[in-house]
Amino acid sequence: MGLDNVAVHWPRTGRFYDPVAPAEFVDFGEIVDLPRISAPTAALAEMIAKTGTVRATAYTELVDLLLGLEGVLYATDAAAEDEDPVIDPDGCAWVAGGIERFVAAHRPQSEAVTFESVSEVLRSLLGDGRLAEQQLRWLDSRLDALRDESGDPPQWNFTCAELGVLAAFYRRCAERGFAIYADA
Repeated sequence: MGLDNVAVHWPRTGRFYDPVAPAEFVDFGEIVDLPRISAPTAALAEMIAKTGTVRATAYTELVDLLLGLEGVLYATDAAAEDEDPVIDPDGCAWVAGGIERFVAAHRPQSEAVTFESVSEVLRSLLGDGRLAEQQLRWLDSRLDALRDESGDPPQWNFTCAELGVLAAFYRRCAERGFAIYADA
């Protein structure tokens, strides 16, 4: 079983969070019919349109790297504070913003998002900062931690369009006041 990020009404009523009706995301289904859309992008958009849910397992390492925290899509901080693994609407806006900024910086380089291209884009973004040397050391340690025992990097194979759809899901939740329940 993997991690699902389910759109829920915020705040909860009673003991449980009520899932958001998929009708709130039905327009994501239009993405499936766009010309030259990749199969993973279409599958993500269709899942969101039909269920108001993202199968988040494939994106956890990348999102954690982009946002500089561990367990973002698992809502681990929220779980410790509230006992519920939930990303509130402000947290959804933060997740969406981080992914959106990355996609905007990556798109001029290429549409294909790989471990190597993520590394290059993040290096260029961090290299211009006030604490560039410290941030680049941090990035190197994070990238090394993602490698397997034989030193091979994760085999990420995303597109900017796919990550754009992912960001749009969290943006929609933020704009409409929904939260995300991390169902592992």
